[in-house]
Amino acid sequence: MNGVLIIDKPKGWTSHDVVARVRKVLIIKKAGHGGTLDPLATGVLPVYLNEGTKLVPFNLEGTKDYLATMKLGQETDTLDADGKVVGEKQGVSCTRKEIEEVLERFRGPIRQTPPLFSAIKQGGLPLYKRARAGQTPSLLERETMIHTLILKDVSLPLVTLEVTCGRGTYIRSLCADLGRALGCGAHLVELRRYRSGKFHLDQALSMEDFTRLAEQERVKERILPLKDGVEFAGFITVEERTAEMIRQGRPLRLNDLPEGDWGWLQKGRRVGLLHGPDNLLAIAESMVQEGMGLPKDLPVLRILRVFHN
Repeated sequence: MNGVLIIDKPKGWTSHDVVARVRKVLIIKKAGHGGTLDPLATGVLPVYLNEGTKLVPFNLEGTKDYLATMKLGQETDTLDADGKVVGEKQGVSCTRKEIEEVLERFRGPIRQTPPLFSAIKQGGLPLYKRARAGQTPSLLERETMIHTLILKDVSLPLVTLEVTCGRGTYIRSLCADLGRALGCGAHLVELRRYRSGKFHLDQALSMEDFTRLAEQERVKERILPLKDGVEFAGFITVEERTAEMIRQGRPLRLNDLPEGDWGWLQKGRRVGLLHGPDNLLAIAESMVQEGMGLPKDLPVLRILRVFHN
């Protein structure tokens, strides 16, 4: 049972809770998730099964879509509704125009400080464990990308935003920063992720539906195969001789590939190598420079990861 199962994470569950439940129900040894969601959040959580766990590093760069609701006038220690209120301002009266003007400053590349209550490790220990132990470690700013930031609704003190962002963005931090920029403070009260990389909410199973399908022994119907678990520039189907070279991790030359037009192979493109119908054998990276000739003995593909399907 190898592949990716998309779960609609329920509120109150940690991402680890979901993985543990999937592992127990399916009776599998290896499972992991891609892109942690806080307990308060709901939505798309890819769960990688067995050989599928090898796909996780290839999906970390994808963008994510969220619908986020923040409450103006209150700051909390965790930057969300699960925390303790540490600052409050009565009578918030921000107009829609004022909010729009502030949002403009947070579009594109921004500098962001991760929350103290987060899974980022410092000295081998997650920050949230240090925080619970009463420590106040220094937090370093880092750059992240806000591709879109759209004001969906204003019902003070609540403001709802639609966000598309890059890897490493904390929506809790974004809401707190927006609150400070508005001069009233804010914290996140509701968050729903409806896309994570190539995975969408319409592919996701609720935990109730997952349990029901498991009881009916039909979960396999909803597991995405390895080849559908990553974005590829294209696929190449190889024969057994070449497959054995791939299993050894050896780079492939042009004369190792079947006859065809390989003009689409350009440096840095990710390629799926198939052995048999829809059976992903490996992920490779093209080493071909644009405009470069292709002698038969030229290495053209570097093997990144091999799967034992």
